[in-house]
Amino acid sequence: MRLHRLGITAFGPFGGAHEIDFDALSTAGLFLLHGPTGAGKTSVLDAVCYALYGSLPGERTAAQGPGLRSDHAAPQTRAGVVLDLTVAGRRLEVTRQPAWERPKRRGTGTTLDKAQTWLREYDPATGTWRDLSRSHQETGEEITQLLGMSKEQFCQVVLLPQGDFARFLRADAEARGRLLGRLFDTRRFAAVEQHLAELRRAAADRVQEGDGVLLAALQRMRQVAGEDIGVPAPEGEPGEPGLAAAVLGWAATARTTLRERRTVARLALTAAEREQTAARRALEETRELHRLQRRAEEARQHRARLDATADAHQEHLARLARARKAAAVEGALDLRAAAEQAHTRARRAEEAARAALPADQAAPAARLAALARTAVGELGALASARRAERRHAELSGELARADRDEHADETLLAETADWADRWETTRAALQREEAGARDAAARADRLAALLGPARERLAAARRRDTLTADADRARAAVLTAAEASAEAQRHWLALKEKRLAHIAAELAGRLTDGEPCEVCGATTHPRPAARAEGHVDQRAEDEAHAAYRRCDAGRAEAERALGVVREELAAATAAATTAETPGLEAEAGRLAAEHAEARSAAEALHAVRHRLDAAEREHDRRLADRHAAERRAAARATLRDSLVREQAALAEELEQARGDAPDVAGRARQLERRAALLTEAADAARAAEESATRLKEADARLADAAYRAGFDTPEQAAAAVLDDAGHRRLQHLVDARRLEEAEARAALADPATAEAAGRPPADPDAAADRARRADLRLRAAAATAEAAARDAAALDTLSRQATTEARRMGPLRAEYERVARLAQLAAGTSAENERRMRLESYVLAARLEQVAAAATVRLHRMSGGRYTLVHTADRSGRGRSGLGLRVVDAWTGRERDTATLSGGETFFASLALALGLADVVTDEAGGVRLDTLFIDEGFGSLDDQSLDDVLDVLDALRERDRSVGIVSHVADLRRRVHTQLEVVKGRDGSRLRVHGTGG
Repeated sequence: MRLHRLGITAFGPFGGAHEIDFDALSTAGLFLLHGPTGAGKTSVLDAVCYALYGSLPGERTAAQGPGLRSDHAAPQTRAGVVLDLTVAGRRLEVTRQPAWERPKRRGTGTTLDKAQTWLREYDPATGTWRDLSRSHQETGEEITQLLGMSKEQFCQVVLLPQGDFARFLRADAEARGRLLGRLFDTRRFAAVEQHLAELRRAAADRVQEGDGVLLAALQRMRQVAGEDIGVPAPEGEPGEPGLAAAVLGWAATARTTLRERRTVARLALTAAEREQTAARRALEETRELHRLQRRAEEARQHRARLDATADAHQEHLARLARARKAAAVEGALDLRAAAEQAHTRARRAEEAARAALPADQAAPAARLAALARTAVGELGALASARRAERRHAELSGELARADRDEHADETLLAETADWADRWETTRAALQREEAGARDAAARADRLAALLGPARERLAAARRRDTLTADADRARAAVLTAAEASAEAQRHWLALKEKRLAHIAAELAGRLTDGEPCEVCGATTHPRPAARAEGHVDQRAEDEAHAAYRRCDAGRAEAERALGVVREELAAATAAATTAETPGLEAEAGRLAAEHAEARSAAEALHAVRHRLDAAEREHDRRLADRHAAERRAAARATLRDSLVREQAALAEELEQARGDAPDVAGRARQLERRAALLTEAADAARAAEESATRLKEADARLADAAYRAGFDTPEQAAAAVLDDAGHRRLQHLVDARRLEEAEARAALADPATAEAAGRPPADPDAAADRARRADLRLRAAAATAEAAARDAAALDTLSRQATTEARRMGPLRAEYERVARLAQLAAGTSAENERRMRLESYVLAARLEQVAAAATVRLHRMSGGRYTLVHTADRSGRGRSGLGLRVVDAWTGRERDTATLSGGETFFASLALALGLADVVTDEAGGVRLDTLFIDEGFGSLDDQSLDDVLDVLDALRERDRSVGIVSHVADLRRRVHTQLEVVKGRDGSRLRVHGTGG
C-alpha cells in the first residue's frame, strides 16, 4: 500500500482546503510531520484512517458525522477527505464526506445532508478514472479486502502509535492478549475453545441427566427394599465415575434379599391359614353350647317370674269379668257425658257473651233481645249523615285542588315575566350569531377559491423535486451510455484497424489454386500471407460494429429520456414558480386550516336560524300561557266562595249526627257492635237454659241402667267400664301369660338343653378373642406375603430399568470423557497441558514469538547490540501464561522484565516492537506490501547517538521504495530530517506547509 495524495477540506482543525503530495514527501524516504501541540498532526493521520474506514482511530471513533467538520470552516464549505493510493497493484481514489447541517438554499435555517462516499479506480489504458461504488458498505468491504487489515490492525501497523506500544511492552499478559487478539483475529481459536466447552457441557448434561435417572431409580429401589436389608446404598452425585456399577451391584444384592423375604412370608401365610381354620371351628362349637346353656337358664328364670306374678294374673281375670257386666250401662253413661259437656259449653258461651256487654249483664234473654232491636233501629237512621260526610270530604279535595292550581298559575306567571325580561337580549344574541355565520360562509367561499391554486402549485413543486432527482439520474444514465458508446466505438475501430493491417492474410485465406487472385489476378500463389496470432476477421469486426450500434442506440434513448424529463421538469417548475416546497406546503396547510375553520363556522348558520325561530315561537307560547292563567284565577275565586259556604252547612249537620264519636262511620260502628253483642248474649242465654234441662233427663236414665246391671251406684258402673284399648291390653296380658307358661315347660323338657345345662359354663368371648387373633395373624401374614411379592416384583422391574439405563449411558459417558479431555486441553485446565495455556493463548504466543524475533532484528541495531526481546511462556502470578516478554541484556548476560527499561530504552524496545508487529501483521494479512508508514511521537526521550541509531533503522525501512513519516514536535528532528510537512496553527484554523521537497 502506497499513499499518493491526501485532500483535506474543513476537516478537524483545518478550516480550508489542503492537499498533501505523499509522492513528493516520499522521495527522500523519510519525512517529518511536525507542528506545535494541538495544531493537527494527528488529524492528518485521522484523515487517512477516515478516508479508508469511514471512522476515526481508537477512542476518537465516537466523533462522527457533523462532529468531524471544522469549526473554522465557512458556512457553505462541506467537510471531506480525498485519498489517492495504490493497493494490491490497483490505484484507487476514496472520497468521503461526513453528514453535515448545511444552510438552506432558500430561506433561513439548516437542513441535514447525509454522508457521501465515492470509490474510483484509475484506468492506465485510457488515462481516466472510473466509478466503482457510491455505497458506504461496498466501499468499506472493498478497501478492507484489498488491504487485508481491519481498522484496528491498520492503526497499529501503518500508523504505529508509540504510546500504545510502550504500554504494550509493560502490560501484563491479559492486556497483551486483548491487543494481539484484535490484531491477529484469533476469534476462530476462541470459538473452538467455546465450542469444545459447549460440547463438554452438553455431554456433561447428558451424563448427569442419565446419572440422575439412575439415582432416581436407586431411590425408588431403596424405597421398595427398605432400610433393613443389611446393605448400605451407594452414595454419589451425578457424573461421578463408577456410579452405574455401584447402583447395579446394590440392586442385585437387594433382589436376593427380597426374594428370601418373599419365601419366608409365604410359609408364614400357610401356617396362619391352618390356625385360623381351627379357631373358627372352636368358636362355632362354643357359641352353640353357650346358646343352649343360656336357654336353660332363661327357662328356669322365666318359670320363677311366672310364679311370682300369679296374683296379678288372677286380678286381670276378675277385672275382665266386671267389664263384661258394665257393657250394658255404657250407652247411658255416654248419653249423660254428652249432655254434661253440652251444658258446660253453653254455660261458658253465655258467660262470655254477658261479659262483653257494657251493662245489664243479669237481664233475661227476652230483655237482651229487645235491646238489640233498638240498636238496629238507630243504625238505620245514620244513612243520611253518611252521605253528608262523603260530600264534606269531596269539598275539601276540591278546595285543595283549587289551591294547587292557584300555586301553579302563580309560578307560570313568574316564569313568564322572567322570560319577557330576557327576551330582547336573547333575540339580539341569536341575530348576531346569524350574522357571524353568514360572514363565515362568505369567507369560506373566498378561501376555497385560493386553496385550489395553492394545492396545484404544491403538487407541481413536489413533481419538480421528484423530476429534479429523475433528471440527475437521467443525466448520469446519459453519461454512462455515452461512455459505453464511445468505448464500443473505440473497440470497433481498433478491431477494424487491426483487421485492415492484416487484410492480406484474410485475402490469402480465400485463395484457391488455379483461380485468379482478387487483387493481382494471378492464378498461381507462391507465398500467400499467413495469419498472425490474434487475427481479426470480418465476423469479429461486424460483431463489434453491432455492439457499437446497440450502445449508440442506448445513448440516443437515454438522451431522449433526458429530454422528456427536462420538459416535464420545466413544466413543473413553471407551474410551481420559484417557491420552495416547504413554503408551499405551509401556505397550502394554512389555507386548508382557515378554510376548514370558516366552513365549520358557516355550517352553524342553519342551526342558528332554527334556534331563532324556536325562540320566537317559545315567546308567543309563553304570552298565551300568561293570559290563560289570569282568566283561570278570576274563575277560581268565584268557585272557592261557593264551596266554602256548602262545606260549613254540612259540618253543622255532621256535628249533630256523630254524637261522642269522631265521625259518622265511628258512630255507625258503635251501634253495629252493640246490636251484635246483645243478639249474641240473648242466644247464649236461651241455649244454656235448654242444656240444663237435657242434663237432668240423662242423670235419671243412668241411675236406672246401673241398678238393672247389678251395680249399687252409677259411679260403680262407670268405674267398671273398659274402653277397647284397655280391654285389648288386659286380654293380651292374659294370653301372653299362658304362652310364656307353655314355652317354659317346653324348654325345660328339651334333651339337648338339659344336657348342655349339665356341662361347665361356656366362654364364647374367649373363643371369639382367640379366633380374632387368628384372623389378625392371617391378615398380617397375607399382607406381609403380598408386600414381599410386590416389592420383589417392583425391585425386579426397577433393576431391569436401571440396567437398561446403565447400558444406554455407556456410550454417552465415553463421549463425555473424550470431549472433556479435549475441552480441558484447549482451556488449559488439563494435567496434560503442562503450561496451563489456552488454545487462543497458544496461538497468540506463537504470534508474539514471531513479533519478538522480528523486533529483535531492529532492537539490536538501535541498542548497539545490547538488547534482545525474547518471548516467555511462564505464568505471571494468576495471569495467563504464554504471553510474557523479557529483555536480555548482552552487557550483563541476564534476562529481566521489560518494565525495568529506562525511558529511552523503552522507546527503542516499543519502536522495534511496533515495526516487528507491522511485519508480522503484514505477513498475516496476505503479504500486502506497506510502502507508507507513520511513526507517532516518542523521540523526545533519546540522546543524540540514540537518535542517530534510530534514524538509521528507520532509514533502512526505505528499502524497496518504502517511505516513513515521523510524527513529532522534537526540534532536533527538524535538523536531521530535511523533508518536512509542517502543521501551522492559526486563529482561522490550521494550515499545511511543505519543506525540502524541491517543489
